[in-house]
Amino acid sequence: MKKNKKLNKKRSKLLDEIEQRRLIIIFIVVILLFVVVFLKFYQVMIYDHKKYQDKLRQLSYSTVEGNSTPRGRIYDRNLNVIVDNIAVKTIYYKKNKKISSKKEIKMAYEVSKKLGLDYSKLNNRMKREFFIMIHPDIADKKIKKEEWSKLEQRKLNATDIKNLKIERVTDDEINGMSEDDSKAAYVYYLMNKGYAYDEKTIKTGEVTDEEYAYFSESNAELEGFNTRLDWERVYPYGETFKTMLGKVSSASQGLPIEEKEEYLKKGYSLNDRVGISYIEKQYEEYLKGTKSVYEVVNSNELKLIKEGERGNDIVLSIDINLQQQLEQILSEEVLKTKGEANTKFYDHSAVVIQDPNNGEILAMSSKQVVNGQIIDNTTSILTSPVTPGSVVKGASILVGYNNNAIRIGERIVDECIQIKGTNEKCSSHTLGLIDDITALAKSSNVYQFKTAIRMSGYEYRRGMSLPLVQEAFDKYRNMYHSFGLGVKTEIDLPVESLGYGATEDKRAGNLLDFVIGQYETYTPIQLSQYISTIANSGARVQPHLLKEVHKSTTDASIGEVIHQFEPKILNKVETQEVYMQRVREGFYAVINSSGGYGRGYMDTKYSPSGKTGTSQSFIDTDNDGVIDTETITSNFLGYAPKDHPKMSITVVSPNSSMPNTATDFASLVTMRISKRVSDLYFSIYP
Repeated sequence: MKKNKKLNKKRSKLLDEIEQRRLIIIFIVVILLFVVVFLKFYQVMIYDHKKYQDKLRQLSYSTVEGNSTPRGRIYDRNLNVIVDNIAVKTIYYKKNKKISSKKEIKMAYEVSKKLGLDYSKLNNRMKREFFIMIHPDIADKKIKKEEWSKLEQRKLNATDIKNLKIERVTDDEINGMSEDDSKAAYVYYLMNKGYAYDEKTIKTGEVTDEEYAYFSESNAELEGFNTRLDWERVYPYGETFKTMLGKVSSASQGLPIEEKEEYLKKGYSLNDRVGISYIEKQYEEYLKGTKSVYEVVNSNELKLIKEGERGNDIVLSIDINLQQQLEQILSEEVLKTKGEANTKFYDHSAVVIQDPNNGEILAMSSKQVVNGQIIDNTTSILTSPVTPGSVVKGASILVGYNNNAIRIGERIVDECIQIKGTNEKCSSHTLGLIDDITALAKSSNVYQFKTAIRMSGYEYRRGMSLPLVQEAFDKYRNMYHSFGLGVKTEIDLPVESLGYGATEDKRAGNLLDFVIGQYETYTPIQLSQYISTIANSGARVQPHLLKEVHKSTTDASIGEVIHQFEPKILNKVETQEVYMQRVREGFYAVINSSGGYGRGYMDTKYSPSGKTGTSQSFIDTDNDGVIDTETITSNFLGYAPKDHPKMSITVVSPNSSMPNTATDFASLVTMRISKRVSDLYFSIYP
């Protein structure tokens, strides 16, 4: 018994010791935990205080961008400003999502008393819509019981009910509206037109100082109304070259719908103003401004943290004075020609003046007469192909040289030829035995026909059959392409057409039409690239309008150059230099030799070279999709001086005359334009 008591006592003592040790361990662990917590607390509150303050500031930091800033200026090659900006005061309304219709109506009445607007634009539809808003009880009574029932059954929707109410507003109810009601109706319409999230322009341009001040100071009471200084493009040279300069979207229009997603990916906002056509669109990346950035502070006020900048300025290759006078000449000549006999289907002429060495376009214009009025048609230079006629014979004859179908100086008899199953084909005049230079100077069709027959593997004899040889077509077409005919010129504009190229050559006779420019069609800019390639002895250079980009400035000065357009050689014509020089001799003879068909197109004192082209064209005169009338198109391509050309000129006059008429008169419009424009150029650049 005593032994058991002893054992129990020992066991109890041992348990007490274990318990004490456990308590000590727990105490030590708790102390250590407190130390860790204290150290962590010290690190967060003292040591890393600034770090976490910065993180908190970042989490609560909010910025907004200001409205779009003015775009860069556009200059001509001589640094004349041809597009600038002007400040415009604007009053706008941005709907708050939570605002009630009742509050909007109240503001419409207030705003109509403070703002001078053109209320003549108010129509009955606007009045009816406003009437049902200010008289909801009367409007509800216009809906029949069964129509309310259909709304509950979802056979009609809320828009259907609203339209029914509007339709049933009577004339007496409209006439009973006061002048104040009518004015408020128009303001309410302006506040709610378009998408709800859009910023609505209420008044712009002719905002008085008093109006601007009132809305600037009252934006707290007039919830959603505010003011800003907007900008608009201005054109110191009026309509000169304006079509090609392009357009900019308005503040209310914002991003073009069809390109919205692309712009949003680039960081644009929905209401940003962007270039939507031609040069403004092409050089959007340079011309767009950088918007101001504001921090939203605790009081919901905005703090400017980055000032916006006007877009960069661009300098074009265009000489605006040359352009202005070119447009005047074209306007005069087009009107004059339309008054001549046998010009029923003529309506425009186009001109391109280019530096053939670097591709710079110095001037380009097309003027069209519509109902006796002149309109700008310059876009046709890029998009409207013409039948080129004999101007392509420089490229055609190179094919013969390259493939040993003809030799330099070779004489061939110019006579009417006849292929089995076809009518005779002739030159405009029978020229007899002629060499290659005379063939170009006097525009022999037959010289080209006989060369093309040799390219097909045959020698001409009267009444012969001429099988289709696709390889011959391909060789001619590849040569034309190497000059820019039938392919993109890569001009630095967002729009350019290819012209018409045959997809399948079905008859050998088409080859004979092809080699004299009667088979495929080309745009004036393609013809300009072609003649420029001959002028510079074989380098196809990209035509372009941009010369330089300059950093924007805060004053009227022009900033430093940040980008220069580098001339781009797209390809070189594959031929021997001696062959290219032979073509150049032929083009010189066109204008300078006795009997050359280009005499009078350019003054010989400039030592010019060139090629005329008179072609058969066919048009649809009644817009039924059927080509029904034959016309004559006259073209001229030239360059000067002969040895070191500094300019090329392209003049096209589609449908300038009609064949086989009572008078058979052929207008000399292309010659007159070529002479006047080349004289103009050399008076400016002697």
